[in-house]
This record gives sequence, structure tokens and C-alpha cells, in this order.
Amino acid sequence: MSDEEPENSTNDAPATTARVAFEIERQIGLPLAPGLYLVATPIGHLADITLRAVATLARADVIYCEDTRHSRTLLAHYAIRAPLRPYHEHNADEQRPRVLKDLDDGRVVALISDAGTPLVSDPGFKLVREATARGHLVTAIPGPSATLAALSVAGQPTDAFFFAGFLPAKGGARKSRAAELAAVPGTLVFFEAPTRLAQTLADLAAVLGNRPAAVARELTKLHEEVRRAPLADLAQDFESNPPKGEVVIVVAPPGDIEVSDAMIEAKLTPALEDLSLRDASRVVADALHIPKARVYDLALAMKRGPRS
Repeated sequence: MSDEEPENSTNDAPATTARVAFEIERQIGLPLAPGLYLVATPIGHLADITLRAVATLARADVIYCEDTRHSRTLLAHYAIRAPLRPYHEHNADEQRPRVLKDLDDGRVVALISDAGTPLVSDPGFKLVREATARGHLVTAIPGPSATLAALSVAGQPTDAFFFAGFLPAKGGARKSRAAELAAVPGTLVFFEAPTRLAQTLADLAAVLGNRPAAVARELTKLHEEVRRAPLADLAQDFESNPPKGEVVIVVAPPGDIEVSDAMIEAKLTPALEDLSLRDASRVVADALHIPKARVYDLALAMKRGPRS
């Protein structure tokens, strides 16, 4: 064996840093075409940003973001001085004409979210649609994504998955939405607030069955944690130990699971609001591929209400 240092030795760190700085400087020196740039930003660790993202933000004439206070920390870290303007779900309709005016004026406009890839569970698709309709350049600067980060470490199938964002806050609506997703032939990915995590996991277990799942918390941050277990076990665990920080839930595909009464009832509840008992039973039975008689009996029991 040779006593020579390997090529990737820590002794090369200064040279690597110099190359990184050179590449950013090189990109900053190149002209950037006017248009809308959708720039992915770190989901926690400030170092998780691409060289291209830094160079793009440094050359932007204006940067639109969800929260200027939050994004200012990132920009200050990389000495980026472009002006920041808010663009979020509460002011998007008001701000969209202003962004389009910037584009019409030939400016370089960047759109970022608080964390991760813009437009993924964030406002922006209407802006992209209108910008492209006007003939403006729209470019994605790819990078961090909490959805993909959680999916990659969950230990569940990744060949097909469905990102469902946040489930409804109220239990009934949450179960109804879970029932709509029950037959999706792929891994399910959700965002959830830590205060609702335990109840959401319990509702998912009741409707989807006790599928294998994973809860990823504080991804890329100092206290990153991934717990893997069946849904009911995770619900019990987090009920006694409420989590902190941002959470992603990853649930295994349906497989050959048994359709539970809770799954049927969750689909019947909204169906019975618009359809007769007979028609609602038929629709739900067809959707879940189960006998209509079983659904009809449950629907009758739901109509009668709990016994006194």
C-alpha cells in the first residue's frame, strides 16, 4: 500500500473551496436572460444549495419569496443583495401583476419558497401559467426537496409515489381524503404539522389499514430523525412523545390489504351527502372493489346513528 495521501484528502479542501468560488464567480460573470427563475433553496442546512442557485440569485434583479425575514437569512449568508419582495398565498393575486410587469420590463426575476422547491405545496403555478402565456422564459433551478429527501430515506417503494401535501385539519375531512387516496397504486407522501401528527397517523391507520410507514422530521437539520414502523405504532409513539419541527409522512402502497369498515365509512360520509343510500353504496362498492351488500349495511347503520 502506498503511504501517499488519497486524491480526496482533506489537504485538498482549500483547492476545492477555490474551485467552488471560481465556478460561482464565473457564472455570475455570464449574462442571465430575462425571465422567471424558480430557484430551489435549502430545507434546513444552508450548505444544501447549488452553485447555480447561488449564481442565479446573485444576478437576479428582484427575488420574490414567501417570507422576506426568513429568506433574508439565506441571502445574507451568501452575500446576495438583490431586493426581496413577498409572494405568498395571501397576496399572490395582488402581487402577480407586479411580477408580470417586472417580466414585461425585461428583468431577471427569481421566485423562492421558505424552503425547498418552489410550487411544491406553495403558491406559484398561476404565475408560471401567466408568464408562459405571455411568452416569458420560465426556468427551473433544481435542488432540495423535502418530499424527495423523505422518500429516499423512508425505505418504501419509490418507483411510483403520490405527493398529497397537507391533509385537512379536521378529522372527518381528513379521513375522507385518506379514503380517496386508499387505492392509489404507489407510495403516499404527506406534509403534516407536528401538533396534528399523532392524530393524522391514527386516522391514516384507521382508513388505509396498518401499512408500513415512515415519519421524517427536521430533515437535513441538526436533530434530523426518521422513524419507520406501521402506522398505528407510529401514532401511539408520537401520541406519548409529541414531535417538534417540520414533518413528512411516507406511507407504503396498498398491496393486498383488507378493506376496513373505517375505510368504507370514510368514503360513504361524503357520498351520502349528495346521493341516495342505494347510489352511494354502489359508488363506494365500485371504488373499493367490494360487495355492495357490505357497503349498504354499513350505510344503513350510519343513517341510523349510534345506538342509545
